[in-house]
Amino acid sequence: MKTFSRILSYALLVLPLVCSGIFGFAVADDEAGPLRASYVPEQVAENIYVIHGPNEMPNPDNQGFMNNPGFVLTADGVVVIDAGSSLQVGRMVVEVVRAITDDPIIATFSTHVHGDHWLGNQAILERFPDAKMYAHTRLIEAANAGEAENWVNLMDQLTAGATLGTVGVVPNLAVNHGDNLSIGGFNFAIHHKGKAHTDSDIAILVSPGNTLFPGDLVFNHRLRRMDDGSFVGSISIMKHLISLGASIVVPGHGKTGGPELLANMQRLQKTIYETIESQFESGVSDFEMKPVVVNALTEFTDWDGFEEDIGRMVSIGYLEVEENNF
Repeated sequence: MKTFSRILSYALLVLPLVCSGIFGFAVADDEAGPLRASYVPEQVAENIYVIHGPNEMPNPDNQGFMNNPGFVLTADGVVVIDAGSSLQVGRMVVEVVRAITDDPIIATFSTHVHGDHWLGNQAILERFPDAKMYAHTRLIEAANAGEAENWVNLMDQLTAGATLGTVGVVPNLAVNHGDNLSIGGFNFAIHHKGKAHTDSDIAILVSPGNTLFPGDLVFNHRLRRMDDGSFVGSISIMKHLISLGASIVVPGHGKTGGPELLANMQRLQKTIYETIESQFESGVSDFEMKPVVVNALTEFTDWDGFEEDIGRMVSIGYLEVEENNF
């Protein structure tokens, strides 16, 4: 009852605070203001919460917030998974957490190198400077090599300055496949099987709660871009994640669901790749095969971004099929 009342209080009070710029921190002259919209967390398992962002691309209206930050209330403190796309989003995540518990945020996990999922780490360290920050080795390497700055600039451009003030606070504690981190009575099991959505993806199975945070390995009702990924790798990791038997799946984008989200992603990726492969073997060009692929994906054509991105996905899949056949 106490948890529910605190969430309700947050829902009733946070919007006026957002609009007035009062959030327990000062907004500097070289920073954009806080998020205008309010977001209420959803409890998906005992002591496990998700803040579902809009299921769209970063833009001035959503101020860059469009992923699904999660957090776990452990006996030692709060663990955040994917703190969001900017300083402003990260501050919102902090305030959502603070509306539920007075315990400090003690750790974050960042699921892959795309900055819309981890640039909010800046706000975590702003309030909790001792928080530990975990990510795959390849995320840490790529972010330090320039991807952090690239993503800061991209978010600023896509949102027309709504993320101004964000800097890339890169995680510094590496995790890899098979690692198990015990934090405050919870186990955070790390799964990585190579290049899939990116080459830095980690999926995190949280127990108790049997809740899987696969980052952008899984989307729900939104087409996933594959510019940095591999269809073959995506199909492989989906098979592995399905074998884990998670009860709850928190996608990188879209609403939380169950294991059907994993099955949907596996079927989507396999259908695209196998249709392209069949057409390639018949000598059809990537441009000519697009209608065939679309026709094979009738159950997914109403997903957000389908019309805009399916052509690019076919082109990327064609290049992968071509490479794998020579």
